[in-house]
Amino acid sequence: MDAKQVFKKNQVHQGQVVDLTHEGQGVVKIDGYPFFVEGVIPGEQVAIKVLKVGKSFGFARLEEILTPSPDRVEITDAIGRQIGTMTLQHMAYPAQLKAKQALVKQVFSRLGKFPESLEVRPTHGMDHPWQYRNKAQIPVRTVKGQLETGFFRKNSHQLVPVENFHIQDPVIDQAILVTRDILRQLGYTAYDEESRKGQIRHIIVKRGHYSGQVMLILVVNGKGLPQEEQLVEALTDAIPNLVSLVLNSHTQANNVIMGPTNRLLWGHPVYQDQMLGLDFSISPHSFYQVNTPQAEALYRYAIEAADLSGSETVLDAYCGIGTISLALARQAGQVYAMEIVPEAIDMARANAQANGLSNVTFQAGKAEEVLPAWQAEGIVFDVAVVDPPRKGLDPEFVKTLIELAPDKIVYVSCNPATCARDCQLLAQAGYELKWVQPVDLFPQTAHVECVAVLLKGNNSYNFSVN
Repeated sequence: MDAKQVFKKNQVHQGQVVDLTHEGQGVVKIDGYPFFVEGVIPGEQVAIKVLKVGKSFGFARLEEILTPSPDRVEITDAIGRQIGTMTLQHMAYPAQLKAKQALVKQVFSRLGKFPESLEVRPTHGMDHPWQYRNKAQIPVRTVKGQLETGFFRKNSHQLVPVENFHIQDPVIDQAILVTRDILRQLGYTAYDEESRKGQIRHIIVKRGHYSGQVMLILVVNGKGLPQEEQLVEALTDAIPNLVSLVLNSHTQANNVIMGPTNRLLWGHPVYQDQMLGLDFSISPHSFYQVNTPQAEALYRYAIEAADLSGSETVLDAYCGIGTISLALARQAGQVYAMEIVPEAIDMARANAQANGLSNVTFQAGKAEEVLPAWQAEGIVFDVAVVDPPRKGLDPEFVKTLIELAPDKIVYVSCNPATCARDCQLLAQAGYELKWVQPVDLFPQTAHVECVAVLLKGNNSYNFSVN
């Protein structure tokens, strides 16, 4: 079938929603041809209007819900759909959790080629799936002649002013509005992408879930700002629990949020928070999970899966500032942790010292360089924990990991698709994938994280999470 001959823009069709994509769009098949539609739920009968027709799939807009799902709920904020921050807010939360479990099951079956019988456990969710984000990165632009904060409309660079994001800590939302008003009062200008003029590009706010400490980062188009003293005085007076005020310089014409250099305007260069009862110092560039209670649940699954007795040698790859490494170190004999970002390793060492943990070795560098050096020293790993970025494990790293042959591999993933792919490579090398545990760190969105456990050969053990 030539879809472009059959379907035309603005045609209206009726059909049933058969699936959800990994981005949370519904799949409606008309004569076997799939349209992706936002704001629908599997099982619903809907009328859709054609927006775009491609060779193998198209996009359509929801016109009418003919038969609503029992899982449909009233949306909290229409803006959240326009800007893509709350793509699943029309689904009841238990249904979101089931959809995420199904998504993980699907990628391990289709992409990972694992059998349908693979145990993919129910998604670990939140009691209150709102106001959970401990970090905001908010663009600043001029709208109707005024400096505004908000978020870009999906697939565009048009800023939509937003005052309540609903999924962010409300203290952070308030800090953004206070900062916006002070920037307006002092006459600062918003960045313009076309002319590359204007002073303020982004406002970043980080807040400790347990400590309540706030770090405010102003990303500026230059090396400094006029009236810095007045700005510091106004912000420090207006924002409660502010401990760090940082100016980040970003002069490049790209979509990266932060530039490479920071200058401390006031307070401390870091803020403090806790995770799993450990203290962490977090810097402007540090990666730190944005949903602290759910990150603790994710790490708890990983730690309990590692099932340490106190004598094991553990590898923690992609260790960041040491959040998993230090939790493992409390139960292991020795932990060797690595990360490509030198600043993160410096912070990880400081965090180990602050928590009185001396059985961790942190090393900055690429896995393909660090691991062979450890191997040459005669280090044998009992357990490997990996927590890679969205692109998954580097192929060279997978080869080295297979050569190291730990008895157990615990894979912490922010992208089930690349996790499934990597687990298949490890399965081909003789590892057995025992189970996968999805964890919902991003309620109201389609994102899902997971922990997967692989055992070498025929090892078996009992596992339970309280």
